Parts: sequence; structure tokens; C-alpha cells
Amino acid sequence: MSRQRRRRWLLTALTGALVVTGGILAGWHYMQPKLVTYTAENGTEMKFKTDGDRFMQYGPDGTWKEMFVKGVNLGATSPGHYPGEFPLTEEDYLRWFEQIQDLGANVIRVYTVHQPIFYSALVDYNRGREQPLYFIQGIWSPEEELIEKQDAYADHIEQRFKQEIEKAVSAVYGDADIPAKNGESSGKYRTNAGKYLMAWHVGTEWDPGMVDNTNKVHADVPQYKGVHFSGSAEASPFENWLAELLDYTAVQEKKYGWEHPMTFTNWVTTDVLDHPGEPLYEEDLVSVDARHIKPEAWDGGYFAAYHVYPYYPDLFHIDKTLQTIKDEKGEYNTYKSYLQKLKAEFSDMPVMITEYGVPSSLGISHLGMGGRNQGGHNEVQQGDIDASLTQDIYDEGYAGAILFMWQDEWFKKTWNTMPLEIPADRRAYWLNVLTNEKMFGLLAMDPGKQEQLTIDGKLDDWDKLKKEDVTVWQGQVNGIQEMKMTHDEAYLYVGLTLDQPFDPEKTVLRIGTDTLTGGSQPSNMLPGKTLSDGLETVITLGKDNESQVQIAKDYDFNQRLYGKDGYNMIPDEQLKSADPFHPWELAVSLKMTPPDTRSAHPFMAENVGTLKRGTTAPGQADSDSLTAWQYNGNQVEMRIPWMLLGFGDPSSLQAIEYGPLKNGREFSTTTVEGITLVPWLTDRSTKQISWPGGEQSTLDLKTLPVYSWKPWEQVEYSERLKLSYEKMRQSYEKMPSFQIE
Repeated sequence: MSRQRRRRWLLTALTGALVVTGGILAGWHYMQPKLVTYTAENGTEMKFKTDGDRFMQYGPDGTWKEMFVKGVNLGATSPGHYPGEFPLTEEDYLRWFEQIQDLGANVIRVYTVHQPIFYSALVDYNRGREQPLYFIQGIWSPEEELIEKQDAYADHIEQRFKQEIEKAVSAVYGDADIPAKNGESSGKYRTNAGKYLMAWHVGTEWDPGMVDNTNKVHADVPQYKGVHFSGSAEASPFENWLAELLDYTAVQEKKYGWEHPMTFTNWVTTDVLDHPGEPLYEEDLVSVDARHIKPEAWDGGYFAAYHVYPYYPDLFHIDKTLQTIKDEKGEYNTYKSYLQKLKAEFSDMPVMITEYGVPSSLGISHLGMGGRNQGGHNEVQQGDIDASLTQDIYDEGYAGAILFMWQDEWFKKTWNTMPLEIPADRRAYWLNVLTNEKMFGLLAMDPGKQEQLTIDGKLDDWDKLKKEDVTVWQGQVNGIQEMKMTHDEAYLYVGLTLDQPFDPEKTVLRIGTDTLTGGSQPSNMLPGKTLSDGLETVITLGKDNESQVQIAKDYDFNQRLYGKDGYNMIPDEQLKSADPFHPWELAVSLKMTPPDTRSAHPFMAENVGTLKRGTTAPGQADSDSLTAWQYNGNQVEMRIPWMLLGFGDPSSLQAIEYGPLKNGREFSTTTVEGITLVPWLTDRSTKQISWPGGEQSTLDLKTLPVYSWKPWEQVEYSERLKLSYEKMRQSYEKMPSFQIE
């Protein structure tokens, strides 16, 4: 064959191959599932709409079907970062999208505009899927400025809000170049994600004082009449303000040829119901009523959205008017009762619960009926409660349930640990398991050692740690061979090897901790012995009902903050306790006294220092995510949360100081060298004590080593689907996304 013929043959073969390949690719593309949308006569596209009190999706068969929205709220950050830093990657999003869809969810709600990678990753993830994962786009309001000025019509607030609306709409439709600005998302948005948008969710939870003041100051504001949304004749000044913002969102979206359902964020505090049993005036001060805003020529429709938790406000716990429905255990289900009352107000428009749930945290901050507290749950309990709340929402005819939330968020804060987390700007660098807000996720963000160390009473896994990460102490204590110490972003870990198998029926193991000058002598636990300095806390390991962390009387944060020198809410008889060490408590309800409140209620606190024995190993009979300690033969293993040891920020070795609080309200911290641990054993029958002082009656703490560590700026963490994930997956399985006629 000549060279010229060979060239022709090769060219022909190559052309044929390209044609075949192109045909295969074209056929593959043709065979891919197409997202079917409804196109109105004017060319507007729609995938979702509302119809009466139903939320509807347009299906591939060309019909509209009633939909039950099941989803999770998704945050924009990871451990060691704050939301404005936007650290999430494409790999993070793609991994999470798959896990969320495997959960049985059909939607993700985001609170604000994410980086461009979120939208491009979601489009890439959905490409070719018969059942895409949709998203609800939240639009963040100028929340801090609204609270500060107490007036929605104040200068520049509406302008800033509209700029955020423009940003959100253009970002969703891949039509934005947003310059970098500290604390805000930015970049080139080139991916059109509009076909996977389910709805717009405008604003944040409204401060009742701001709403009330806006209504009073602007009582003469005229009724807003817009292109697509208007205020009704009954609309308050604040509701007219909201109508204008919804209308502005609709006008912006219409430019891209789409219509999606609209809603605004609301919560129990500004709901449309009266709550005669709610003790705080501000929690029942004013209503923001979705019925006072009307869609005009907006076929995408409109629905009401509420954040509803079973423990906040206090009305869920104490309002007798909600104590009308009992569960299978005979306890009042005030959550279901509330849902029933709220839904009855919205007979002709859909209502979604777009935030609800409980955290899997050691700490508690509010009490709910039937044990549905804000915290104090292990992961199984979290899943059971989340599933039961979801079922209540579904059974009461709501259009959707969006769980709070997908991932744990270390940067979060809550009211009863905020005074102790110092410096406040380092919250994201450690996991305070006493702050329940950090642990709402179905996806755990575990601290650095959790993958390596299983709390099961066996210390063999400690041998796998880096040598420099473990401190070993072999002091002269009869009965104790050695004590190992290590730490991570959430806990101080201690492992002891004893001479004999540990038997809590016969022996009590205690470890005192010393971080600062001051403290109490553990005279009732260490009789006849004196330390050169007081202890801040004492860890007791024995029978299950006595294992706990106790705090020195003069160091007791709860009494210092809420006692006579602080808020003065704790009864005098409680303050007069002679015990040198107190239970480690967190406030869960403050003292309420008329006329400042509608009714009187006492100060309440919960013991969070109790140490649960079990294992963190999965699949065991005693598996429990709140496990603090376990023993096995002559080995004892524990993990103690940093705050229980007095740390306001372990990442910078900041311990909370003694002394009066600034203005009776503010704690201070100081940098410490570390922690001195003082172990001792007490024989229950003979009362004999084995301690580092040997036969001496006094002990100089300076003769003991100080466990110290280097400050950290970078965190180590690992992801893990919690046991609550599986519980919610089972719950969603029972609830079809579409109603079968």
C-alpha cells in the first residue's frame, strides 16, 4: 500500500471512529434523564408551585403532583472556620450530596449565597439523575443592623437587603461576578442552577422588639402594591416591608424566565397564635402573618415557613393550653399540639417547618416536654426524637420538614455557655460538647483523636498514637502503675493501669485537677490529707450513680454567675452548702418574676458533670456517643470535656479565673501552663487511701508533673455519619415524597 493510500485509510478510519464515538456520546446524552419543566404560555418555566395548601412538583409524566418536602439545612463551614470563610470544597459538597440523598431527602436548604463551587457541584451531581437533589435558597437579612436600629425602615437597611437579593438571584442563575469582601461569598458564578431550585426563603428570624417598634414608628406606611407580591389591607408596616422584598425577589427572578415558590423565614416568637402560658412578654409580643402578603400574577406561588423546636420558647414546657395531646407514654406532646393549632390558621396555603430537631450534645440549654430537651441526648436518642418530630410534622398535614441540620458546627454558641467560652473569637478552634448548638448535625465532626481512641477501658489503641502526643506518669502511688494523658480539640484523655483489676464496688478512683492558684481542699474525699494548693475540679469514677466531675465551691461558675454576686437567682439555702465541691451544673431556665414577666418561674439548672460509663465502639450493647469512661481488668480509660476542667479555650490554654465577675456578669481567663493531675484510690471497706503523698499527710503539688500542650491554630477532625442518620433515614422511608391519588 502506498504512503498516500495509507494516509487516506488512516484518515477514513479516524473519521469513522470519531463519528461512531460521537454517535455513542450523542446517544448516551439522549438517553440521559431530562429534567421536565412546565412552560407557561408566556414562556416562563416552572418546576414547583403551590396550590391551595399543597406544595406541587411538575413530573416527567406532564402532571403536577402534591409533594412532601424532606430535607436538611446545610451550613457553609467546617471545624476551625467561621461561616464567612467558606472553606468547603467541591469534594465536600459532592460527598455530602450523595449522603443526603441516601438519607431519603429531596432538598437542601442553604441560608445564604455559597461560593460558586456549591452551585456548580450541585449541577454536576444532578446531571443524569432521574431524581435530582433540589435546593432552597435562603437570602440573609441585615440581621445585626435590624436588631441594632430596631427599625426595618431605617436608612440603608432595605437597600442592603435588596443588594443581597440581587446577589442571590444572579448567583443561582450563574450570572454574577461578585468581588471579594471579607466575610461574604464571592467569585464568578457561571453555572445556572435555577432548574434545581425549589423555592426562595427570604430573611432570618425576626426580632420581636424590632418588628413591634417598626409597626409603631411607621404606622402610616401605605399598603404596598407590587408587581408580583402585595401587602393585604390588614398588613402591618413590617409585613408591607416584607411584601416589598418578596416582590423584589420575584421581579429579579422573572428576568431569568423562571418562577419559583416564595416564602419568608418565621418562628414561634413571631407566629400568629396567642400563647397565654408563655411567661416572657417578648416571646408573644407581635405577629408576622404570612396571610397578610398576597401573590399577584405569580404562578410559582407562596407558602409559610416556620422554625419550630420542641423546647423553645418556654411555652412548649409550661403553657397549659398546649397540654392537650398525649403520646404513647402518657406524656403531653406539646409539639404536636402546637403544630395542630398553627396549621389550622393556614387552611388555604402550604406551611413548611424549615427548622426543627435536637442536638446530640452533653450540654443542655432548654427543657422540653417528654424529654425533648435542647441537648443531653446521645446519637440514638437524637435520632429517635428527630424522627418523632418529623412524624408529627407529616401527620399534621404540613408541606415539608427540613431538619436542622446536616453537619455539626464548632463555631456555634448558646446562651448558657457563652459567658464561659473566652476568647469568644476562638470558638471554632475547639469542640465544646457542653454547647448544644454545635452538635445538631446528622454528620458528626469528630475531634482529632476520636478516630484513633475508642473509649472501652482498653489502652492498646493508645500505643498507635505518636509518642510525642502521649505523656506518661509513673509516680509512687500504691495500686497505680502508670497514668497516660493525651488530648484533642474536645477532650482531655486519661488512661490508668492499676495493680489490680478495678472494681467500683470495692474501690473509688479519683483524680483532682489543678490549673490555677486557689480552689478547694477535697477534705471529704481525701480525709486527713492536705494539698499545697486547692483543686479546681475532682473527677470521681466509681459506681454509675456517683461517677462525675465536681467543681470547687469558690470556682463554681454556675453559682458565681447566677448567685448573689451575679444575677442573684439561686436560692440562699443552696448557696450556703458547706460541701467543698459542687455538682457541675448549667442553667436551663432563668428566674422569672412579675411584673417583668407574665408569671413567676424558678431558676433551674441541670447537672452536666455526670460521667456515663460505656463504650464509643459501634455496635456494642453499651455503645453510647456520650460515653465518658470505662474500665477493663486493671485498666481505666476516660475522656473529660475541656469546659468541665475550667477551660474557656484549650486551644490557647485559657482557663477561667477566680474572683468576682466584671459587672457581675463577665468572666475572665488567664493563660495557664497546663493541668496537674492528682490521682488517688479509696478502698470502700477500709477507707484506706493510696495517693501520691504516700505515708505523708501533705502533698506539694509542685512535685507532680504538669500536663501541657502547644497552642493550636489548625484543627484535626474526621467526619462520621451519626447513629441518628440511620434513624432519620428510616423515618423518611415511611413518608413518600409524592401523594398517591
